[in-house]
Amino acid sequence: MSFIPTHFGDEEWELIARNSRHDRLTPEDPDAHAAWRGFIAGNEPPLRTTILESWKRCRADGMDTETFNYSLCNPHHLAEILQSNAELIATARDVMKNLLAYNPDGHINLTDINGITLCFCGQDLTPVGSILTEELLGTNCTGRCLNEKRVVYVLSGENYKQALRERGKHCAAAPVRDASGTMIGVLTLTANRHAFHYHTLGTVQAAAEAIGQHLTLRRLLNEQRTILESMNEGVIVTSPNGTIRELNRYARQVLGLDESVRFSHFDRVLKPEGTLLADFDTRKDLNVTFCPDVKKRIACLISVVKTPDGDRVITLREHRRIRDITRQMMGNSASYTFEMILGNSSVLSDVIHKARNAARSDSTVLLTGESGTGKELFAQSIHNSSDRYSGPFLALNCGAIPRDLVQSELFGYEDGAFTGSRRGGSAGKFELADGGTLFLDEIGDMPLEAQTSLLRVLQENEVMRIGGKRPVKVNIRIIAATHRDLKHDIATGAFRQDLYFRLNIINLNVPPLRDRPQDIPLLLAHFSEHICRGLKRQNVHFSTAALAQLTAYPWPGNVRELENLVERVLNSNEGETIDADDLPEEMRMMERKSARASVPDLRGMTLEEGEKSLILQALEMHRGNLRQSALALNLSRGSLYKKIDKYGIDPNAWRGKPE
Repeated sequence: MSFIPTHFGDEEWELIARNSRHDRLTPEDPDAHAAWRGFIAGNEPPLRTTILESWKRCRADGMDTETFNYSLCNPHHLAEILQSNAELIATARDVMKNLLAYNPDGHINLTDINGITLCFCGQDLTPVGSILTEELLGTNCTGRCLNEKRVVYVLSGENYKQALRERGKHCAAAPVRDASGTMIGVLTLTANRHAFHYHTLGTVQAAAEAIGQHLTLRRLLNEQRTILESMNEGVIVTSPNGTIRELNRYARQVLGLDESVRFSHFDRVLKPEGTLLADFDTRKDLNVTFCPDVKKRIACLISVVKTPDGDRVITLREHRRIRDITRQMMGNSASYTFEMILGNSSVLSDVIHKARNAARSDSTVLLTGESGTGKELFAQSIHNSSDRYSGPFLALNCGAIPRDLVQSELFGYEDGAFTGSRRGGSAGKFELADGGTLFLDEIGDMPLEAQTSLLRVLQENEVMRIGGKRPVKVNIRIIAATHRDLKHDIATGAFRQDLYFRLNIINLNVPPLRDRPQDIPLLLAHFSEHICRGLKRQNVHFSTAALAQLTAYPWPGNVRELENLVERVLNSNEGETIDADDLPEEMRMMERKSARASVPDLRGMTLEEGEKSLILQALEMHRGNLRQSALALNLSRGSLYKKIDKYGIDPNAWRGKPE
């Protein structure tokens, strides 16, 4: 059954129907020549309406039927047109060549929406750049298709120009449309009379529609590839037998591959450790290490989806990239620098000088000093002054994490490592700090089992996740801090001596505030300005009497206590000057507290009796406040609780007592 086009008017259908028995349209051609002679003589011949209307327009425009030459587009403009239609031309060429196979003596040309010839094949009839509109060339098949935007044909005798009539060739043209149905060009077939059949029209229409479909397909493929290339995760598409069909930019970068691996087998190229692609079914968040060469191991989190036809779509993210994203979400960065540490005292300046020197190396630093002295400020400043400043800075308070979670927090865990573990596993602080600095605050409170694992990290520069089979190399600097006497803890077996030696390569003792009283006015001015800005009030100043009391106070809570006191005073006083009477009661009773703080005579006491006496004195001094008592005794709050229980002491006995 022959293909019949579906976009003709009634007259065209009638003509096709009459000629379907003859398989050619040529019987109408002599009638067209007779009609032409009648039209020139001033008559209105019995022609197809569209042809007759076109002839009338040409005559009204004064078009010369005898003169014939192609109007050519400006070369510079033509270059721009060819460039902008490059995709259309590339898509149409193969279709045009296939169409020419059925008309080897014919001519096929493609024009844009303005009738400018973009390319042709077969006989050299319409040069590239020639303009085939009705306005310039008279009645012709391409011009008619441009006007009517449907499949058309023009017999040789229906052309307006004599030169085109004398060629004795018939033409069929069909619009080329894009995915939205918009006409973007015209495909025209010119053939000898004997080769021009009524079903030729359908063939031309099918070819034009094929070009449009190919364009749509190319557009979809380009969009798909653009989406794949822009994705922030790797995508690899494999055939059912494991051959790589597609891989995007991210996958090539992470795995160190190029386009040449297409059509190679996934397992042979990527060498997944301990498994094969054949083992992968639909999976989510699977940890896999790829070994594309002997020197490269790339740990990734992958997911696998099987398509209905058996292809596999593998998405992957490198563990390093996942850690970067996690760090960004957690906001792990160091904000303090040495310039932000306030104080001009010689003791503080000496520590800052040593810390600046420590920033020049990657050696482990141990920061010691009482709570509230600003050890983390020094840790951040060392990081920001080192070559690792662009890497992550992570802080972990070893005393604030439950003992059974310290290992997983530090070293991470694999999928299914323990009940309640997150699916897909989780990176620990060591992995997240890779390339940067890990600050371990209150290192003295770290459990012994975690101390053993930490020692291995410091010695081998590698981390083993809980439930993991292979260690992960890390490049981190450790800065540890403690307010405890680690040598005493070593003697009691609470801290490993070998770990202490590994940590104590560079030791910096941050001085307490009472050892640098000359820095108190500077700190007061800084805190009061900052807090007043937050309270949206004018800045205040401290009187001489207030400064004297604040300078003489021993500050067991150090700089942190000073900052809290300033905020407390400013919230309870509205004046522009803070006097001695505006200070909290403990400031005003400082002398009596100092007297009570004198060391008792421990002669004749046992060790336990002396320890109990000191605890009782601290509780009395701080009226049962366990936090301040623990700071004064240089103990953790947990240790103080244990000793209070041991000696049967009731802190409530001092609470609410007058000074």
